[in-house]
Amino acid sequence: MFISPAYAQTGAPGADLSFMFMMLAIMGIFYFLVLRPQQKRADAHREMINKVRRGDTVVTAGGFVGKVSRVQDNSDEVEVELSDTMKVRVLKSTLMDVRSKGEPVKEAANTNTTR
Repeated sequence: MFISPAYAQTGAPGADLSFMFMMLAIMGIFYFLVLRPQQKRADAHREMINKVRRGDTVVTAGGFVGKVSRVQDNSDEVEVELSDTMKVRVLKSTLMDVRSKGEPVKEAANTNTTR
């Protein structure tokens, strides 16, 4: 009654533009808070895996800690010595952490030694 039927059916004049602006803003926030840090971590992990060399201590996805005894450049496998008598071949992509020869074990962030 108070609004003409033609104006009520078309909607507000700037609604389409504000919706597009909001969607672009949400996608930008999502990219900078989620996707970009994830890509940086993946790139750092890939670089760490490519730099693995003989003598490095590695941690596998299964939780095994061992010393790399052989690396082939053209293969995606490395040979890891778990003990003096046991050597296993693992895929490079399953390596979670690579420690260089003299690097100490990383401390847990939330260790409390005082009681």
